[in-house]
Amino acid sequence: MSDLEDDEAPQLSAHALAALQEFYAEQKQQIEPGEDDKYNIGIIEENWQLSQFWYSQETALQLAQEAIAAVGEGGRIACVSAPSVYQKLRELCRENFSIYIFEYDKRFAMYGEEFIFYDYNNPLDLPERIAAHSFDIVIADPPYLSEECLRKTSETVKYLTRGKILLCTGAIMEEQAAELLGVKMCTFVPRHTRNLANEFRCYVNYDSGLDCGI
Repeated sequence: MSDLEDDEAPQLSAHALAALQEFYAEQKQQIEPGEDDKYNIGIIEENWQLSQFWYSQETALQLAQEAIAAVGEGGRIACVSAPSVYQKLRELCRENFSIYIFEYDKRFAMYGEEFIFYDYNNPLDLPERIAAHSFDIVIADPPYLSEECLRKTSETVKYLTRGKILLCTGAIMEEQAAELLGVKMCTFVPRHTRNLANEFRCYVNYDSGLDCGI
């Protein structure tokens, strides 16, 4: 290439080059997040086509702390279609707890052996290594506000739990939740990072710290 061609080649300003390098660094971090970042809520973006709506930081923390208190050190926790609770749990507890994420979205396979592919349409299609009644608590957030989705998710919940259930779903599902899982509504109101049209509530079947009237 001649010196003339070199002179005519487009050159980025120092500011533009720095911005481009920052962009590439952010993209790399999203693909390969560091150990300190991989459990951040929002590291995987919501996919509305999959009816994904992440909890606010405050709600995820409240639910994670509730689960920790409910099972005690060394307990086993299953998060069914509730990835932001799983992320908050792992952010709080890197050891001393066994925590699994049951999720349809395979982007969460980044969490290795703790990721269990889960399709609520096949509620009991689970790996052999997931034994029946092997979790001290199951936290579930069915992706759709429908009787069918709640009923099928309930099959999974009842298979996994040793007894304790923490369900998050719409207030309109209160009657079905009580019938299917024997849970009662708590006074604690979960919030999401985005405002949803439907009112969401928490339900439990044990004496919890979510200020419920059981």
